[in-house]
Amino acid sequence: MTKLSVNINKIATIRNARGGNVPDVLKAAIDCERFGAQGVTVHPRPDERHIRYQDVRDIRPMVSTEFNIEGYPNKSFIDLVLEVKPHQVTLVPDPPDVLTSNAGWDTMKNEDFLKEVIQEFQQNKIRTSIFIETDEAMVRNAAKTGTDRIELYTESYAKIFPVNKERAIEPFVQAANVANEVGVGINAGHDLDLNNLRYFAENIPGLLEVSIGHALISDALYMGLENAVQLYLRELR
Repeated sequence: MTKLSVNINKIATIRNARGGNVPDVLKAAIDCERFGAQGVTVHPRPDERHIRYQDVRDIRPMVSTEFNIEGYPNKSFIDLVLEVKPHQVTLVPDPPDVLTSNAGWDTMKNEDFLKEVIQEFQQNKIRTSIFIETDEAMVRNAAKTGTDRIELYTESYAKIFPVNKERAIEPFVQAANVANEVGVGINAGHDLDLNNLRYFAENIPGLLEVSIGHALISDALYMGLENAVQLYLRELR
């Protein structure tokens, strides 16, 4: 079964809008795992507009399955990851002011940079993943960086799915086949939801993990967090 990691950034966004500690990000992380999620994902950004660096420190000892930290590998992010030592770090090429992740790595232009960062994390026994689009050359070159996994950026799949699901999934199947060929594990995330998740999971060979935040937390507003987590798990079964 493909694992579900719940991105709890949106919980922190609501908390930060009012100040204080409601809703409680730490409790949300604990509850996601208690309700069956196999992991928790956070994406701290330099301005701390949602997840704060201290949240990352607080959550780490409370997560018993998998803790995944996403972010652009500047010095402060690298230092945080090395301090906290999550189970997995997912590297994204986000500039500081971007609203949400909107592009994958160019693994050719950034090969040397990624190699250096990935090596440092792996020396500290932290599994690495890099956020990437479906371009076959980029996926193939990802293996040269030494990364353990890639995370397929699924926004294009989610946009095309309501119109033509076969066309939507095709480039992702091809990218997954290349990743499997070169020995790189496969994660996926961005705009996956209860409508499109099952088809994606059923058709991507070797899909290890999906990271879902915005849609799942939004669904939880209507149906509760426990029900939302359980429904997403059901789609993956």
